[in-house]
Amino acid sequence: MAAMGKIRAQKTLRAALLAASMFASAPALANPANVEDRLARLEALVEGLITRLDAQNGAAAQEDAQLRAEQAEMRAQSAALLAATRDLQERQSELANQVAVPQKQEEQGFRVGKTVVGYAGYVKLDAISQRTSGGQLPIGSFTREFLFPGFIPVGGEPSGFDTDFSARQSRFIFTTATDVGAEHTLKSHIELDFIVTEGGNKRITNSFTPRLRQAFITYDNWLFGQAWSTFQNLRALPDTLDFIGITPGTVFNRQSQVRWSKGGWHIAVESPDTVITTQTGGLIEGDNDLAPDLVLRYDLNRPWGHITTAGIARMLRIDDKAMVPEADTAFGYGLSVSGRVNIGKRDNLRFMVNAGDGIGRYIALNLVNDAAIDDRGRLDPIFTLSGYGAYQHFWGKRLRSTVAGSYFKADNPVQFTTDQVTDRSWNALANLIWNPVDPLDIGVEVMYAERTLENGRSGNLQRLQFSTRYNF
Repeated sequence: MAAMGKIRAQKTLRAALLAASMFASAPALANPANVEDRLARLEALVEGLITRLDAQNGAAAQEDAQLRAEQAEMRAQSAALLAATRDLQERQSELANQVAVPQKQEEQGFRVGKTVVGYAGYVKLDAISQRTSGGQLPIGSFTREFLFPGFIPVGGEPSGFDTDFSARQSRFIFTTATDVGAEHTLKSHIELDFIVTEGGNKRITNSFTPRLRQAFITYDNWLFGQAWSTFQNLRALPDTLDFIGITPGTVFNRQSQVRWSKGGWHIAVESPDTVITTQTGGLIEGDNDLAPDLVLRYDLNRPWGHITTAGIARMLRIDDKAMVPEADTAFGYGLSVSGRVNIGKRDNLRFMVNAGDGIGRYIALNLVNDAAIDDRGRLDPIFTLSGYGAYQHFWGKRLRSTVAGSYFKADNPVQFTTDQVTDRSWNALANLIWNPVDPLDIGVEVMYAERTLENGRSGNLQRLQFSTRYNF
């Protein structure tokens, strides 16, 4: 009987080894979920085989030395098979992650000497029909392409529904990664689009000039060049068809900087630029700042999502003899808390809250300025409070929606700015996006936005947007 058990165990072991061999030789596992299930069954089979061999120990002890030696070999082979099966499961998990999350761009390009050259971006068509209650947005202006709260008309006659088609948001990214030894990494990134540049008329060519979005170098933990401000958390931005979507409530800024990053910490010195509201409601740029803006940020990453906390310190300055009798400086500061919380298998909640004195140009596309000039010719920083929330829901594998709302409030020193400046702004949106194939998104979005001045007058914008975007 023991011999019969031995024969059956050997047959089972050979079958298991054959199955494992087939798995190991497979070039790519096309269906991760199905393969995971098959690997789990194989692991259970091997564990059962080991249990049966353990049960045969007593009987094997009564047989000859050759049988005991063969049985020991079978146990060793079974243990090796179990380890190989678990290794295959780990490999399958890594493959599933590679399918779900694209590799870094520099790993997808082509090599020129020691440098890997890559490119990415997207082509996007936007069809927008919108109405404004307090005036007409200029024909051909980029303010008709996406929500720019500071340009929502106030005080004029209502417009009709204006319809525009545009591909100006299309984007191109060029990257390089150069081999400088195992201990260092050297990369570059250049990014272009066409969204806020002037071009040809719509009657004939509809041409637009490319503009520089980002251009930076990274060397190990360092970044040098023009990039998104360290004060901004890109990962918290919601999935919208509008270029930004929740503009009134978000930090949004790109500028030249030097940044050091390690782990979740980021420290940066960034380009300073003081923007000031005059006592007639006009705008001037200081353009003679003494010190760079200093940003400190920490990203806390967990399986449930992430939380980012960022602080900024600024030295505001004016030195304009035509505006003030002598140069003046003031301290500006800000705090931003943002993040993403995963809900269920795919849904998520994204949010941001910002507050500070003298950070106007960082918030809501510079909806209000950094400071005003008081009666003594001194700078008076303007306090702002803003934020947004967005919930993303997946209706299925290929269909998703986002609902979002944002808010902005300024504490303007009206006695120094007039009552014609923006007091507050808010917006709300909802969309439905279909992903028929992985690189392509087709969606529709509705939006309502409003801007209110210090004197109480307001204007609103109502928009319907249809977009298609091919990511490459």
